Amino acid sequence: MRLKYNKTSKGNCYYVIRSVYKNGKNTSETYERLGYPEEIREKYNCDDPQQWMEDYVAKLNEKEELERKIKILVPYCQTELIEKGQAQSCNIGYLFLQQIYYQLRLDLICNRISKEYNFQYDLNEILSRLVYGRILYPSSKLSTYRQSQDLLETASFEYHQIVRALSVFAKEFYPIQAELYKNSSEVIARKTGVLYYDCTNFFFEIEAEDNISNEEADRRDIAARKYGYSKQHQPSPVVEMGMFMDYSGIPLAICLNRGNQNEQPTLVPLEKKILEDFELSKFVVCTDSGLSSADNKMYNNFGERSFITTVSIKKMKKEDADWCLDPTGWKLDKDDRKTYDIRELEKTEEERTRNYDKVFYKERFIRDYDEKRDISFEYSRIITYSLKYRDYLVAKRNGQIDRAVKAIASGEKSIETKNAQDYRRFIRKTARDNKGVKVRINYELNENAIAEEARFDGFYAVETNLLDDVSAVLSVSRGRWEIEESFRIMKSDFHSRPVYLSRNDRIKAHFLTCFISLLVIRILEKKLGGKYTCGTILDTLRGMRMTKAKDIGHIPSYTRTDITDSLHEMAGFRTDYEITKAKAMKGIIRKTKQRTHEIIKC
Repeated sequence: MRLKYNKTSKGNCYYVIRSVYKNGKNTSETYERLGYPEEIREKYNCDDPQQWMEDYVAKLNEKEELERKIKILVPYCQTELIEKGQAQSCNIGYLFLQQIYYQLRLDLICNRISKEYNFQYDLNEILSRLVYGRILYPSSKLSTYRQSQDLLETASFEYHQIVRALSVFAKEFYPIQAELYKNSSEVIARKTGVLYYDCTNFFFEIEAEDNISNEEADRRDIAARKYGYSKQHQPSPVVEMGMFMDYSGIPLAICLNRGNQNEQPTLVPLEKKILEDFELSKFVVCTDSGLSSADNKMYNNFGERSFITTVSIKKMKKEDADWCLDPTGWKLDKDDRKTYDIRELEKTEEERTRNYDKVFYKERFIRDYDEKRDISFEYSRIITYSLKYRDYLVAKRNGQIDRAVKAIASGEKSIETKNAQDYRRFIRKTARDNKGVKVRINYELNENAIAEEARFDGFYAVETNLLDDVSAVLSVSRGRWEIEESFRIMKSDFHSRPVYLSRNDRIKAHFLTCFISLLVIRILEKKLGGKYTCGTILDTLRGMRMTKAKDIGHIPSYTRTDITDSLHEMAGFRTDYEITKAKAMKGIIRKTKQRTHEIIKC
């Protein structure tokens, strides 16, 4: 409650007013007329009418606050049926996502697009439900439409409008990402000095690939479904996604390519988009060995761009690999005077303990030549060795060898399927003639393959054109695990595969909504201080439900935990009171759609 006055010919007439919620709108009403200062002085026998009115309003507010603490009795009848077709509970976990959604100004992005295309439906309502649904109820678009009615705020659009909206989102694929980057910079501090890039494939439940040539797909920038390599050995057409992520683990941009395209040529086009649309010019691109091509290195050897890329010692020329594996000439970080022989690092138990966590390195400069441009350029190759990393690889391989032995003993049918990380790479197939009658297939452990792989245990190689300290380069390179985790979240937690869409433009829009969902959940992780894993946050949000208590309000039907407390403290509102009145819940919804916030530092 608060004071208000109206100017009249007699002077100022004072009233006590209060805020109320009527007919779906916030308004105010007069609670009590106090009168003119002279009337108040005579009626209440006070010397200072202004002070008396302020004290009186303070008492009214104190009384109102006490009334809020009074227990509310909800009248339920054991013989009265609930209303047919009306849900008695709803999910409110989406409110914490909605707060970030509006801070990213996605509603304004949708408004811009709606004006440009002259829509008759609410594009913002559709996009927000696609994002919340991908995080809370990952499934098909039809299922997402149905599940959108499970939220506290039910949706009013139709399913066919979702499908139409996807085609529009596809046309705005890159502009939306560029606007999101600029808006996200006002929500969370973006560390764009280092950018990680990687690619992955998504398979489709169809039997035939798209009937479009590679050249036409590239020209029209179509994410054509083509037969390509899949780590899951899925016999289905795939689409390739490339993703840039900043140093703090927040996704920056994605691109989609045909499934049979080599991942190496995908880096430069997306970089050019970032240079043009995101207004970024100075950054270090960090990639894995699969993207370590001469063209990619050359492109990031100009201007204010640099590169760090892992390389495979196994795939080097023999003389280069021999230098990498040579046990002599190793150094410690910031110690250029003394060299070490890695064979002597664990002569005694005391030396092993002292050297176990240390990382030894050696470095040499490489001159490469680009025949297309007739240009040569230099970069450094850094090789590291760690006893701890060696033991990790040994333990990992021993587990795979055990699986290989069990597979041979059990006669596993898929024993011949293998890849670079599969235990079946240690199984050798031999054929023996059984007295000229029948060729018998035999499987046995490939000791030579095991010994060859053991040669590289503990070694790690990167190449860079940076002149920074070796420890700084290695620290940046180790951060690549977060982009792998982002792909895992999209595939496993968001169920972005398989994709149940057939039109290429709508497939593109599907992955755009997955990208936006990933951006929202990653920002939520950072806002919570990085104390909780993505899986824990998702499980909590999905389980945060409230039960409707007649027309009075909502009662929590979830378990209050440390993470729910953290979510409420982060958001600035609470839904975990014994009951939240309908008016208060309306206020919470309004709060989630405000754009006032502090920039989170990573």
